[in-house]
Amino acid sequence: MTPPRPYALLAELTYRCPLHCPYCSNPTQIRGGRELTTDEWRRVIREAAELGVLQIGFSGGEPLLRRDLADLIFSGHEAKLYTNLITSGVHLDEKHARELRDVGLDSVQLSFQSDDVDLSDEIAGARAHRQKLEAAAAIRATGISLSLNFVIHRRNIDRLPQMIALAEALGAGRVELANTQFYGWAFLNRAVLLPTRDQVARARDVANAAKKRLASKIDIFYVLPDYYETRPKPCLNGWGQRYITVNPIGDVLPCPTALSAIPDMRFENIRSQSLDWIWGKSESFNRFRGTEWMPEPCRSCPERERDFGGCRCQAALLTGDATNTDPVCTLSANRERIDSVLQAVNPSTLDMGGWTYRINPNEKPGDSRFLASSR
Repeated sequence: MTPPRPYALLAELTYRCPLHCPYCSNPTQIRGGRELTTDEWRRVIREAAELGVLQIGFSGGEPLLRRDLADLIFSGHEAKLYTNLITSGVHLDEKHARELRDVGLDSVQLSFQSDDVDLSDEIAGARAHRQKLEAAAAIRATGISLSLNFVIHRRNIDRLPQMIALAEALGAGRVELANTQFYGWAFLNRAVLLPTRDQVARARDVANAAKKRLASKIDIFYVLPDYYETRPKPCLNGWGQRYITVNPIGDVLPCPTALSAIPDMRFENIRSQSLDWIWGKSESFNRFRGTEWMPEPCRSCPERERDFGGCRCQAALLTGDATNTDPVCTLSANRERIDSVLQAVNPSTLDMGGWTYRINPNEKPGDSRFLASSR
């Protein structure tokens, strides 16, 4: 079978990050290995363009910590790729933003934890909110396209109106209100991150009203948390269909969380194989590509070519078997695993006062520190 043309490359340049967000999607156990060099990343970018990739996202961790970021953005621009920087914005001043613009940066996706400085810094585990505001101003001053990403969870979801107002004030052209997806650190912390059903319903109404009101100014995307769905989402438009992730040490993945979520699967490394070979011929990219791999009830489902059985990582994390139907689906034999989680966060009374969560220790994989916070 001829593989489809890939659409986008996510280049995870480093797992280093100045923040300690409890929903971080970086692996909870980071495998050893040195980061790809500048020349290795240039080869990845060149091979991605030859494959037909149209855009590249420079991510992390925090990609600004790579001293060669400008060189890599220029490589993407030179390869005629649309270039997007996905960043916390910490230490991004106007001078640096102009440098990145001048080498070909097309857009920046800037993350915010909240609109409120104290809550934002508490969630980030660092004093970063004011730096983010300065970064947004610097991006706008250079004329680079600005989009904002708010990761939504139980602690900040009730501030959605204020977060949308912040996006208006900062002049963002696009806003993603993304409910936490439960992988990596978020999976460990889901008991305190998953919002209640009432919170989700209110937030959806707020987002829909803002989408209509701001239609001519801001593109607003509200991403419902998977656990409250009854049908699975097509994971990245289907496994191995459109997206490639290359992590800091060169592992090539069909989705960013696959390496940690499906530990029994072997993933190829760019240091050993070409990107073209990995995309077209590797076992990992072909394992769940299309529909032939599907068990029942997916195999006979009329939606199978639309949702592709849902998320393989979610199936692996919740059932221990990546070949199972995504448990979000009401037809899944494992749907009760989702329902039990929802029941735990939707009792008749719920203490919303404090929280205790496992933090992301960045460069100390396996550290099991806990940070307690209460209002």
